[in-house]
Amino acid sequence: RRLFQKEESLDKKIENLEKKEMQLAEKVKEVELQKEEFLKVLIDSMLEQTYSYWELILADASSTDKVKKQCANYKDERIKYFSLEKNDGISENTNQGIERAAGDYIGLLDHDDYLTPDALYEMALAIEKGKEKKQEYGFLYSDEDKCDGDGVTFYEPHLKLDFNLDLLMTNNYICHFCVMKKELIQSLKFRKEYDGAQDFDIFLRAVGELWNQNPKVEETICHVPKVLYHWRCHNDSTAANPQSKRYAYDAGRRAVQDFVNQRGWEAAVEEMAHVGFYRVVYKNGVLAQREDVAAVGGKKIKAGKLYSGAF
Repeated sequence: RRLFQKEESLDKKIENLEKKEMQLAEKVKEVELQKEEFLKVLIDSMLEQTYSYWELILADASSTDKVKKQCANYKDERIKYFSLEKNDGISENTNQGIERAAGDYIGLLDHDDYLTPDALYEMALAIEKGKEKKQEYGFLYSDEDKCDGDGVTFYEPHLKLDFNLDLLMTNNYICHFCVMKKELIQSLKFRKEYDGAQDFDIFLRAVGELWNQNPKVEETICHVPKVLYHWRCHNDSTAANPQSKRYAYDAGRRAVQDFVNQRGWEAAVEEMAHVGFYRVVYKNGVLAQREDVAAVGGKKIKAGKLYSGAF
């Protein structure tokens, strides 16, 4: 884990904010336990947060009382357990949790992942910095790393790019932990027909909605360049076994295709050889379909080839 020095002026402002205004991140989770200790580690990581204005919402659709009993061990009023009447799938179950959220921002985190102690503070800090620049972020995400099933070994830090639309259409590089404005995520809701890639789908639709509100969509999306959560790898997770949820990759392709269609671009989305990656094939080429894209030639190397790339 990394430790970060707090900026005193902004830290003081955050401490002085009214609780209602900066009740930052409700962790909404439709709980399906593989191992009970995973949920315990997640809850403990919430209790270790240096930023205290949060609530954890657990919408339980499991068929046993294991989750209920585990939550009963915690007496913190910020931990709010709800038993759902029936299991309608991860999207519909999560929507029920989202509707119960009370803060200004809602955070999403898988139950088998867990946060670094400064995660919510860093998100609140980024929101406050945005306000100082007259920017109100609708969507924030952070870097990540992976850990083994026991949470002992940490590896493969994913130091992500700032918001990159074409990269996002190629792969869900935002991944798990993210924070959105409450009114944005509640208006969009998760769609059950995209179960398996429901996070990817709502990320893309959030980008589309923010783009509709502001042509400079990158100004409404904030990348916090710090590892703020650990993605746990075990046999049932896609982190360790990409084929464990093969259906999710088709749902991801359909989510990208829907985004492309909503933008009015004539294009087909194809799966690539590497699972979880997609290619958008534009009719008559990308420049014929997208006004937001232009071609810039770099230094010629040889044989007519040019420097190019994402950086």
